[in-house]
Amino acid sequence: MAEFSATVYQNEFLPDGGTDVHAIVTVDCAGAGTAGQSGGGDVGEIIIVDTSGSMGADGVRAAAYAAQTAIDQILDGVWFAVISGNDRAQLAFPPSAEPVMVRMDAYTRQAAKEAVSRFYADGGTAMGTWLRLASRVFATVPSLSQKHAILLTDGENQHETPQALTATIEAVTGQFQCDCRGVGVAWQVDEVRRIATALLGTVDIIPAPEQLAAEFQKLIQQSMSKGVASADLRVWAPQGAQVLFVRQVAPTVDDLTARRTEVNALTSAYPTGSWGDESRDYHVAVRLAAKGIGQEQLAARVQLAVGDQVLAQGLVKALWSADEALTTRISPEVAHYTGQTELADAIQEGLAAKAAGDTATATTKLGRAVQLAAQTGNEEATSRLRKVVDIEDQDTGTVRLKRTVEKVDEMALDTASTKTTRVKK
Repeated sequence: MAEFSATVYQNEFLPDGGTDVHAIVTVDCAGAGTAGQSGGGDVGEIIIVDTSGSMGADGVRAAAYAAQTAIDQILDGVWFAVISGNDRAQLAFPPSAEPVMVRMDAYTRQAAKEAVSRFYADGGTAMGTWLRLASRVFATVPSLSQKHAILLTDGENQHETPQALTATIEAVTGQFQCDCRGVGVAWQVDEVRRIATALLGTVDIIPAPEQLAAEFQKLIQQSMSKGVASADLRVWAPQGAQVLFVRQVAPTVDDLTARRTEVNALTSAYPTGSWGDESRDYHVAVRLAAKGIGQEQLAARVQLAVGDQVLAQGLVKALWSADEALTTRISPEVAHYTGQTELADAIQEGLAAKAAGDTATATTKLGRAVQLAAQTGNEEATSRLRKVVDIEDQDTGTVRLKRTVEKVDEMALDTASTKTTRVKK
């Protein structure tokens, strides 16, 4: 059985009349084992490959090889399927007119790899149809407690409306997790990020087709190492309090606030997806009714729950004080991740302004991103920003937009914007 622990980092002291309490809660998981070891059900894995005409013969060949590499990483006994997608979705394996999954074994592994080798490029792109088919395929095995998919695309979602894609994303949210990857530079980061974010997955760019196999191998290995099928972060707050937000802030920024479900009148649950042996940080903010000097209160009880079982708990406290040395102190953990969240927003807003031709806003936002990256020690972000702007003074965020920028560098900066560095505790 996996073991979870929770540690709270905060400044619990509030000034007279203070109301807002911020805390970083670190949740660690150890001994998770492999996929399917907990959760009381089976594991399902679906590989979704873009086979639209824009992939071309070489692109589809590379994608097929990557899918075969991924198939080799799926553990025996895991339910799986492969979907090929263009302007419609087709179940490439197992060969069936109706949605179905099969268990992985030596025979199905080889048969799936042979089916994938017959991929060819044709048609347009309608990712919503791929997601809906994946949902239907997963639903054919009611015993699945852990459902994960990989989605690969190379282009814009041109053959269905944005509204249709939004409706599909809303329809399949909560049904499975999905890591999304874009190959080349013709796809839209915002479009694919919407899918990944809603489905508790990640988004990243694969600049060249020959890099696909290694990335697919890594994604399936990570999926197979998730021994805890799903877990919720539960936040209890006292009567009259307001939970302002709940965000995952490491290893990536992901706002969970809107995904709240009610456990009881005072407790909310936020989905965290599956877990392996790993550590994640969450920023929890609660607004309390103001109290007088010397009073104290439990501001929140943050728990990690698998099903109905609470496996870890951290307490967030509030203590009102007249000592300014205490009340004005900022928790370094809270400060760090507040900066990291702002950094992600600054990068995305700066790149959007640049794409819209708003040079002034782009310069201001990307300059602020440079400043925040330096302040929070995010060297990877600084390195990626240098490919888009010339940095004159990183402390003040003084930058100039580069005259020519490779599209792949802009997209790499965009997809990596939500990746954070851990605070040194």
